[in-house]
Amino acid sequence: MSKRDLKKYLLELDKSQLEEQILALYDKFPNIRTYYNFVFNPNEDKLLQEAKIKISNEYFPIRSKKAKMKRSTAQNFIKHFITLGVDPFIVADIMLYNIEIAQTFSSEKPIKQELFYKSMLNSFESAISYMIENGILNDFKGRVEAIKEQSVLYNWINQYEFVAIVERFDY
Repeated sequence: MSKRDLKKYLLELDKSQLEEQILALYDKFPNIRTYYNFVFNPNEDKLLQEAKIKISNEYFPIRSKKAKMKRSTAQNFIKHFITLGVDPFIVADIMLYNIEIAQTFSSEKPIKQELFYKSMLNSFESAISYMIENGILNDFKGRVEAIKEQSVLYNWINQYEFVAIVERFDY
C-alpha cells in the first residue's frame, strides 16, 4: 500500500476507528510501543546511560570473564536512537563512547584481530560523517582529537588512517 492510499484510507475512518487502529498497532508491535513511549516520555539521559552500560559490558563484562567486544551492540543502539529521533548530540556521544571504551580496553589488553581495528575505524568515520551532517563536529573536537591521539598512543595498526581522517577537516 502506498502512502497516498494509506492517507485516503485514514481519511475515511472516524476518530474512534483511528483510535482503535492505533491501539491495536500499539499492542501488536513492540517497535510502535517503544516509539510512543519515547514520544510521550523522551528520557534521553536514561536511554544514553543504559546504552553506555551495555556497550561497556561488551568490553568489561560484569557477569562473565571474557569480553565479547561486539561492535553490533553499539551499532544497534545508534540505529535505534536515530530511528527514535534522539538529539544528535546524544547520538554522537554514544558513537564516540563506543570507540573510547574500545580504546580503554585495548590499552589494558592488546588485541590481535585486525577486524577489531577496521571496525573501530569504520565507527570513527561514521561518527565524523554524522557530526558533520548535523553541524556538531566542533562541539566534539576534543573527544575526536583524543580518539586520534589514543590510536597513536596505543599503536593501533590503522593509527595513520585515524590521523588522516582528522587532518581532512579543519575545525
